[in-house]
Amino acid sequence: MPDAAETASGPVLEISGARATIRLNRPKHLNRLQAEDLGELVNLFDRIEADASIRVLVLTGTGRAFSAGYDLNSVAERAVSVREQQSAGSAFEVVVNRLEDLAVPTICRLNGGVYGGATDLALACDFRIGVDTAEMFMPAARLGLHYYRSGIKRYVTRLGVDNAKMLFLTASRITAPEMLRIGYLTAMVPLDLLDEEVDKLANVLAGNAPVAMAGMKRAINEFARGELDEAAADARHRDSMRGEEIKEGIKAFAEKRAPKF
Repeated sequence: MPDAAETASGPVLEISGARATIRLNRPKHLNRLQAEDLGELVNLFDRIEADASIRVLVLTGTGRAFSAGYDLNSVAERAVSVREQQSAGSAFEVVVNRLEDLAVPTICRLNGGVYGGATDLALACDFRIGVDTAEMFMPAARLGLHYYRSGIKRYVTRLGVDNAKMLFLTASRITAPEMLRIGYLTAMVPLDLLDEEVDKLANVLAGNAPVAMAGMKRAINEFARGELDEAAADARHRDSMRGEEIKEGIKAFAEKRAPKF
């Protein structure tokens, strides 16, 4: 994984076999997201989801931080605008919710600190593997910002009420061991083992049945939100019992080999 880029840019997409990697690439500004980056991220998510050969997405940052979140200057401009426009929060919310609902499994490779809205961007991934020097900080209460609804809901459903209150209401900065303790991190590793740990998980996900995983991911997310589409989940279950994936899975199990989905 390259540690630095020659020039800053919008998000960079790299595809290698069944894995797609999106790298936030403004290292001098801790990969702070600009307004133009939001639409580009959605376009990349659409592209990844439309490519059946891609089985897993890794989201990471260039340099010493994952991301400092959304550009506060954009937030300030909208706050003082005399005409009503889409808020910075609502534009960012669309991106994060799209990431959470992506059909392929997602891993956030937390190469460093994660701040502001980027904490929610990472939380929208299915897994978060971070370095042991990482830290996180949600400053909304210090900025006078009421965070958007779906972001608060994601914190509550994934981290629990008490942890969500601690992070949002105190605006406390916490370190990687605490991030692991509260369940924000899936795993914590030294920097020199980060790629090995990400590779291990990505390879497992890329080798599993994509249609079954996409359906179960959707059901899990809907359960967490209290919004389960029972009929759709039941239909996916029934379809899977007659699908090509289960035929290959059972055959591979009987032949004591890895399945080829």
